[in-house]
Amino acid sequence: MKCKVEAILDKDFEPISLKIKEMKERTKDRGQDIVIAVERSNNLVYAYKTRILESGIDDKFNYDFVSRIVKTILWIAGGFKIIISGSKEVYEKIKEDYKVGGVREFDTNFMEGVYERKFEVVYTDLEKAPETSKTSISIGRHLEGSRIGFDAGGSDRKVSAVKDGKSVYSEEVIWAPKLNSNPKYHFDEIYQAFKTAAEKLEKVDAIGVSTAGVCIDNKIMVASLFIKVSKEDFDKYVKTIYLDAAHKLSQELGYPIPIQVANDGDVTALAGAMNLNVNSLLGIAMGTSEAGGYIDNEGNITGYLNELAFVPIDFNKNAMVDEWSGDFGCGVKYFSQDAVIKLAPAAKIELEENLTPAEKLKVVQDLLKENNIGAKKIYETIGVYLGYGIAYYHEFYNLAHVLLMGRVTSGMGGEIITEKAREVLEKEFPELNIQIHLPDESSRRVGQSLAAASLFEVE
Repeated sequence: MKCKVEAILDKDFEPISLKIKEMKERTKDRGQDIVIAVERSNNLVYAYKTRILESGIDDKFNYDFVSRIVKTILWIAGGFKIIISGSKEVYEKIKEDYKVGGVREFDTNFMEGVYERKFEVVYTDLEKAPETSKTSISIGRHLEGSRIGFDAGGSDRKVSAVKDGKSVYSEEVIWAPKLNSNPKYHFDEIYQAFKTAAEKLEKVDAIGVSTAGVCIDNKIMVASLFIKVSKEDFDKYVKTIYLDAAHKLSQELGYPIPIQVANDGDVTALAGAMNLNVNSLLGIAMGTSEAGGYIDNEGNITGYLNELAFVPIDFNKNAMVDEWSGDFGCGVKYFSQDAVIKLAPAAKIELEENLTPAEKLKVVQDLLKENNIGAKKIYETIGVYLGYGIAYYHEFYNLAHVLLMGRVTSGMGGEIITEKAREVLEKEFPELNIQIHLPDESSRRVGQSLAAASLFEVE
């Protein structure tokens, strides 16, 4: 199925969103039902129902198709168990992928670290296929009372003291969490931020934390912020670091202080939803990598991982491979500074090898300001990626709005990306009514730390 809008610098791009259209077309009159599900904590399940070709017609396409869906659900929802219902042939191949030594061993090890459970791939008959568990966690938009909001970034930490929705104090402090191996450094910095904000309030009703990494039950399971910390110290001190800092403040002040910890992608999406006054919003941050966060149609978060950097959007097996996960066609190479660098040679732009990725991005951005044709084609190509990518994300999220963020979308580049993505949606997926937003000054009024402050609902 040919793209109606071409990725001008990547003519081999095969959007998975079009492969879904192709599979639906080929199985319209005949096919076999299949349910692909992933189970995570508390028996929660995300299940995706579709049809594939009958066994023997095109088994390779069946497997390639299902393998991409499995990978997508795993990194959107998260989980420790893959459940395939309806095709034993596909199940056997997926099981091989996720075993020790299999092509998806990285995914297996990552999920075992997050959920602290042995990873499994199991088969069930269709009549026993699991259903999606509805999960909608009411979080955020609670601005009454006196609150602390903390945002743990990779280069600076922000904290706000908030009273009835108004910031009465805020500060940004430079820190270096990724360079320190001693967890005491991280704890002291976090506690100091809490204490500084608490001194500006008569009483602290709640603390909200926005942090990079995977959060489960207010604990940090995986986070690049603590990359230098040993596994032993991570398990002993880091997993509960925000809870421990809040507990210490509670002891010092003499009363219990509830705390809510959330992934920074979800908090960013929450801030955007609060600013735009909308729901069903996916936030996509294009920076060093690709980050995501989602607010459902009720204005709540879902408990999903939303690790979009590892979600594939390109079906082309010759697409660039992500060095970390070892997989091809994943979002990190399409919606980050890596995408700009990847496309530069095709745009006839030479980037000096000794430059950092951020510096290479700036070179292209500066060329764009000078109306360089190659630089413009880079951003147009990323916009095409995004349009088809949004249509694919919509298969798994209920989307009405997409909020774009991150340094890749700053300036003229963001406008070109947005314009091209809208063109793809209009020409290729007219049935979808998804609005794409770029932050403006009005949408910056509610910052990350202020949104974090709103996380906990005070009784």
